[in-house]
Amino acid sequence: MVFKQTVYSVLVVSASASFNASLKALLPVTDYWPVSVEGSVAAARRRLLERDYDLVLINAPLPDDFGIKLAIDVCDSTDAAVAIFVKNELYDEVIGRVTGRGVLTVARPTTRQTISQHLLAMQAVRERMRTQAERITSLEDKVGQMRIVNRAKWLLIEAQGMTEEAAHHCIEKRAMDERISKGEAAQRIIREYTGSEKGAEG
Repeated sequence: MVFKQTVYSVLVVSASASFNASLKALLPVTDYWPVSVEGSVAAARRRLLERDYDLVLINAPLPDDFGIKLAIDVCDSTDAAVAIFVKNELYDEVIGRVTGRGVLTVARPTTRQTISQHLLAMQAVRERMRTQAERITSLEDKVGQMRIVNRAKWLLIEAQGMTEEAAHHCIEKRAMDERISKGEAAQRIIREYTGSEKGAEG
């Protein structure tokens, strides 16, 4: 059995007390924390400015707007998994508008089992988004280090008349001798030749 460690933060956007009570019963604090509840689109937008959420559940319609634009905006601007709950007669219309933007549509009325299944699906989406974000960060770090190393390399070429291969070897040797990363070695060379790290990215 795999021990589940991830706890998901949840924003519920709903003006229905009965819906909120039913949903919160499916969100135990061992798996979902914190769980915030807002009763309007405006209040939800304010809350989203304060913090990020892993899962956003919208029970449409809301007093100040239906909720489709909010669902799409959250998908476009955050890494949250988003679901919108709508009356069964509106399901086909809504799913046609939001699926292509990454929003899950759930028809009401529904069952506890169906909601639990959708919550698991949203967790899977959130984990995929988290993995993608980590990959992007890692790639950006690698690109940033490459730029710093190239900057140091050209400083060595200009100041010492080295070939590009010799400059690259110099940076690698310094990193090995001083037991630091190539990026750190390059930053030290940049500081020595320019007096600062300014321009290391350029």
